[in-house]
Order: sequence, then C-alpha cells, then structure tokens
Amino acid sequence: MSRSASLQRSTSESSIELTLNLDGTGRADISTTVPFFDHLLTAFAKHSLVDLSVRATGDTHIDVHHTVEDTAIVLGQAIRQALGDKAGIGRYGDSTVPLDDALARAVVDVSGRPYLVHTGEPAGFEFHLIGGHFTGSMIRHVFEAISLNAGITVHVTVLDGRDPHHIAEAEFKAFARAFRKAVENDARVVGIPSTKGAL
Repeated sequence: MSRSASLQRSTSESSIELTLNLDGTGRADISTTVPFFDHLLTAFAKHSLVDLSVRATGDTHIDVHHTVEDTAIVLGQAIRQALGDKAGIGRYGDSTVPLDDALARAVVDVSGRPYLVHTGEPAGFEFHLIGGHFTGSMIRHVFEAISLNAGITVHVTVLDGRDPHHIAEAEFKAFARAFRKAVENDARVVGIPSTKGAL
C-alpha cells in the first residue's frame, strides 16, 4: 500500500502544491520562493528519506510568514494522510544531531495527539534574519503547524549552538531523523502500536 499524499491549498495569502511519499529515498524538489526554507525542507527530505515535492508562492513582498506557515500546514496534512491507519509503524523516534557549533535533539511520537515542546534556542534567535528573509521565530511556527496538522507529538530541544543557520538546520535534521524512525514500518509490530488499538 502506497504511503503517499498529494495536496493543494490556496488562500488569498498563498498557494501550495505538495506531494509526499513516506517510503521514498530522500528526493526533494522544493520551491517556496523562500530560499532558506527551501534549504530546510530539502534537509528534512534528505534525512527522513521521504520524497517531497513542494511548489509554493505567496505574499512574500509583505513577509515570508504566510508562505512558510501555510506550507508547513500542508506538509502536516500530507503526513497525516500518508500515514493512513498507522498500522505496523515504529511510532516513536528520537535523534540528536550536531552541526558544527549547534546540537539539537528531537523526539517524535506518531500519537494522534498534536503537541509541541520546543525549547533551548538562544535569546534573540527569534529575531535573527537567516538568509536575509527567514526570521528565527519561524522555526517554532513550522514545527507547530506540522505537529498540529499531522497529529503527532514533537519535542525539539536545542542543546548548544551559536550560529543561527546551524541551529535551525540542526533542529530540522534532528526532526527528520526522529521522524524517519517513527514512521518506518517495523516487521515486529502487528497492527496499531497502541494499547488503545488506535492512534
């Protein structure tokens, strides 16, 4: 059974077309008109081994906020759809990833319960412009939108770091690796990995 999804979302602020395959090879074809966000989504695909295609445009002449957040909403929705009934998955994943000075940890539970805990970014990170367009505050917004729309629990913790680019990228790579473990099929899991019988 294919674990994939193709979604579109259009508002007065943005237009998103996204295709996701959870059982891919890490192939990415990303164009959001926000270069640093393209970089982060490409890293997510590469390190989670999902195939991800995104075409997004929006009112970036005002701010990148709408385009970035709306893309993350659609990504979360696609994850939820592609997971189906979640039978046979590992459910939990965790990873700690360094990037030079930065160190980030992510833990994912494909729980059916959206929840985000996001801590450890240094003071002032949220105000920093990365790549001239992308504010550090958007990192949390992206993880919020994904977790809420995918129905997953996500904990992301920055353990160390000085360079904002490295911190953001380490967070995404840690999330990608944890996500990969959580959604992978586990041959030993029979049915839904929950005592409730549903996720």
